[in-house]
Amino acid sequence: MQVFVGLGCRRGCPAKTLGDLLEQTLKAHDLPLAAVAGLASIDLKQDEPGLHQLARRLKVPLLFFSAEQLAAFEQRLSHRSIVVYQHSGCYGVAESAALALAEQLAGSAQLRVPRTLLSGASLALATATGFGG
Repeated sequence: MQVFVGLGCRRGCPAKTLGDLLEQTLKAHDLPLAAVAGLASIDLKQDEPGLHQLARRLKVPLLFFSAEQLAAFEQRLSHRSIVVYQHSGCYGVAESAALALAEQLAGSAQLRVPRTLLSGASLALATATGFGG
C-alpha cells in the first residue's frame, strides 16, 4: 500500500520535527516508512527548507498545491480550522494536501489518518481508493 503525506507547518519548522511526526504517525498505524509515495503541502510553504530536506531524505517527490486546489477537498476534511483558513485560504492544509497528492499521483483518494499535530507541524495520510487502500 502507498501512503500520501500531507504536511503543514509553522515557518522554520525543522526537518527533524516533520520526520519525527511522520515516523510516529506511521508507527502508530502499523505502516512502514517505505509505503510513503510522496509529500505535499500548500504552495505558501514552497520555500520551507524542512519540507525539502525531508523529501530528499526519503527520496520521494514533494508537491505543492494552491489554496484553491486544496479548497476543493474541504467537504472531505475531518477538521476545519478558521485560523488556518485566515492564514492560508483553505480550512486544512495537511488533510487537503494528502488528498490532493493521492488524487494527482494515484487518481483517487481517501483520508487514512486525519490531521496529527506535533510542535508546530501537522500531518495527514491518504491512500488511493480501489487499489487495496
